[in-house]
Amino acid sequence: MLYYLFEYLEQQYQLPGASVFQFISFRAALAVIVSLLISMIFGKHIISFLRNQQIGETVRDLGLEGQKQKQGTPTMGGVIIIIATLIPVLLFAKLDNVYVILLIITTLWMGTIGFIDDYIKKFKNDKEGLQGKFKVLGQVGLGLIVGTVLYFNDNVTIKEQISEQAQTAMVSTGNSMLLMHNPAVKQFHPETKSTKTTIPFLKNNEFDYANILTFFNEGWGKYAWMIFIPVVIFIITAVSNGANLTDGIDGLAAGTSVISVVVLGLFAWLSGNIIFSDYLNIMYIPRIGEMTIFVGAFVGALIGFLWYNTFPAQVFMGDTGSLTIGGIIAVIAIAVRKELLVPILCGVFLAENLSVVLQVSYFKYTKKKYGEGKRIFLMSPLHHHYQKKGMHESKIVNRFWIVAIMLAVVTMVTLKLR
Repeated sequence: MLYYLFEYLEQQYQLPGASVFQFISFRAALAVIVSLLISMIFGKHIISFLRNQQIGETVRDLGLEGQKQKQGTPTMGGVIIIIATLIPVLLFAKLDNVYVILLIITTLWMGTIGFIDDYIKKFKNDKEGLQGKFKVLGQVGLGLIVGTVLYFNDNVTIKEQISEQAQTAMVSTGNSMLLMHNPAVKQFHPETKSTKTTIPFLKNNEFDYANILTFFNEGWGKYAWMIFIPVVIFIITAVSNGANLTDGIDGLAAGTSVISVVVLGLFAWLSGNIIFSDYLNIMYIPRIGEMTIFVGAFVGALIGFLWYNTFPAQVFMGDTGSLTIGGIIAVIAIAVRKELLVPILCGVFLAENLSVVLQVSYFKYTKKKYGEGKRIFLMSPLHHHYQKKGMHESKIVNRFWIVAIMLAVVTMVTLKLR
């Protein structure tokens, strides 16, 4: 809203300083500051409200150290993250940008699913919360929306550089697009619809989902949505579930998420800048830079939430927060066409997910084969395994953060290491 106000003041009255709102970096910085202040200042009031409403965590006895002390700690704290993210976005972002709209929808959609789950747990006295099939249905529904918009919306495009050979050919044939051939001047094709994405560590690191179909028949490329949309659904479901499983000890999910989101925000900013994207030889995606404002607000909200969520936690995010975090990270990664980097960047989420899958699968297999179920880990998800080994949860969280930073660095290195 403020963006449009200052744009109007600049155009109509040439108000000094109003043009600064045209810069994405300035608005992103404001979004970080405002979201941080909202989550820190109003967070304590929201926590007090949740405590007064007796919306506290019900802890099952899993035999973990310090577990009983968490009984009654306010949950549904994900509301803090959602509010602190959306307010700065509404203030500073261009609200007609397709990527910003998708992220707002994702926040509200996944936040609602998580809120329903937390509500059932607390007020319906059902420890299982929302049935798993309804959670998955909600995740699939969001995936359908995101995949459909990214595939069919005319504002979701890429802009590719014209090769020097093609530029030379245009000049030699008198093409009016290029009046002279100058290798120092970069020339680009017009914006085009594309289902291209990025494959890490490969020199020619772009892969088009449509190629899967055109391999069988050249005319099938127009049906690429049959590949692209299911991939989007899978990624959103997997990442949101991974974030949900990671939210098990104080500060773990929020802290690791901040690291991943900062990297994705940097990708969005670089991919939306034609100069930087050309220098780094990465895909230039028009209008994607506006998503940096949302990322800034989200980072500020997560850090502000960590103020109250670090050990010993004064509030838990609940599914309201964890499902929202996972959904947002997945949509950002897909939008910047870096979804194939998610297993690296979100390696902590992946490890948590795999630990549960392996534990359950191995237990069922050994029970069927030997009549007695056996376990790979002392407990899953993975962070509980280390708790069972006697490691303090603060040490577990700090080490997981360090791993997340290392994975973030590896992810950044993929920009140039091919």
